[in-house]
Amino acid sequence: MKSRVKWLDNMSFVGESASGHSVVMDGPPEAGGRDLGIRPMEMLLLGLGGCSSFDVVSMLKKGRQNINNCEVEISAQRADSLPKVFTKIHLHFIVEGKELNETKVARAIELSAEKYCSASIMLAKTAVVTHDYEVIQI
Repeated sequence: MKSRVKWLDNMSFVGESASGHSVVMDGPPEAGGRDLGIRPMEMLLLGLGGCSSFDVVSMLKKGRQNINNCEVEISAQRADSLPKVFTKIHLHFIVEGKELNETKVARAIELSAEKYCSASIMLAKTAVVTHDYEVIQI
């Protein structure tokens, strides 16, 4: 897998993924940026959320669960000193559907965290990563 990040100007960069998609990253004004894009560390959290959500939705669909929405709210804390790595990350899943089996939802989240989500497993090497969920029956 290859990706590319190209400097635009000031503290703005464009990231180009191996699949051909682009995203603008920028810093805050106090760091020389113009606040025109997402921060790189925010991208890490979004990648984690996307990776784990992909797993959860895929497993629930394979388990014949009638899921119609899945959101994950991610909160994180960073170290106070450099390097300001993530030290704690919490994922709160909100899974919505009809007649969802709560045990299957919990198991999908657990399997994602412990076996399938590369981003979660990698970030857990430096941060305490926790998960919880709520099921909304419609």
